[in-house]
Amino acid sequence: MASNYKVVSLFCGCGGMDLGFAGGFSYLGKNYDKNPIDIVFANDIDKNACDTYNYNFNHRAICEDISNVNTQSIPDCDIIIGGFPCQDFSLAGKRKGFNSERGLLYKQMLRVVKTKQPKVFVAENVEGLTLSINGESPLLKIIEEFKQAGYKVQYKLFNTAYYEVPEMRKRVIIVGVRSDINKDYEYPKEIMNEHNWLTAKDAIDDLWDKLGKDIVANHSEKDYSKAKFNPNGKGQGNRLIDADKPSVTIRAEHHGNIEGHYRTYNEENSRDVKNWRRLTVRECARIQSFPDNFIFPGSASAGYKQIGNAVPPVFAWHICSSVLKFLNDVKI
Repeated sequence: MASNYKVVSLFCGCGGMDLGFAGGFSYLGKNYDKNPIDIVFANDIDKNACDTYNYNFNHRAICEDISNVNTQSIPDCDIIIGGFPCQDFSLAGKRKGFNSERGLLYKQMLRVVKTKQPKVFVAENVEGLTLSINGESPLLKIIEEFKQAGYKVQYKLFNTAYYEVPEMRKRVIIVGVRSDINKDYEYPKEIMNEHNWLTAKDAIDDLWDKLGKDIVANHSEKDYSKAKFNPNGKGQGNRLIDADKPSVTIRAEHHGNIEGHYRTYNEENSRDVKNWRRLTVRECARIQSFPDNFIFPGSASAGYKQIGNAVPPVFAWHICSSVLKFLNDVKI
């Protein structure tokens, strides 16, 4: 029997992408098969995220600034995955782009790819990476640098709602294939549409009457933000999610940016916000397609941040399936 593919995970966060690549979990009654991979190295700088990762995985994430990690200490691998920090490219952020230390962290992934020469790398980032900043395309610049490292590189903008995730989350997936591999990678095809999307109600409605009953983790009175709603506010965090559509994007900025639960709507006065309740950490995790046995052991604030930064595991599972199909057809 062939050995499993070896995976190195950079900027792993709490482990959403890693869980998707590993597989072997259930979500909303559907099983996502275990994949033939071994995660041989995982790293993130955020201690809270690493604590969550190490709580949920048998292997441990190294909590360290990636720039301080000697690439010789990283095992050889077939695949490198990672979502290099994206806040400085985000449409919701200050759009500093490459004019910030975080905006240049992709170079750390590039450094590891150059040294380890995996067959494939997979990088995830925000939609804003595709847009110009000060007349420069950050995405094209990043792609060119990975090409110079010896990779055929492509990208695609995805909406995760088309991949069994009850969330309208747009993300760029960059895939690089080592230049000596004479085969083209194909992204996974959409498997859902606007007629059969999973909705917020599908994801979280069964949790509504279970708040504080210790039936599921991260779903208690201490697991949701008490920040007040602004009755005149229109942006993120001042509205309720729609029950019959995929949720709006779960964001990493927590407290007042977490949306309210659709069941707290007051039909008599739609702007009567006094009794609105924000989504709990578990409800956000459900929307992001984390299974209920994936636990966030820290504070609610830390949990919100980790979930908002994560790649939805179900979406990552579909990406991994397409990568495995590609690798299984490659003779190298």
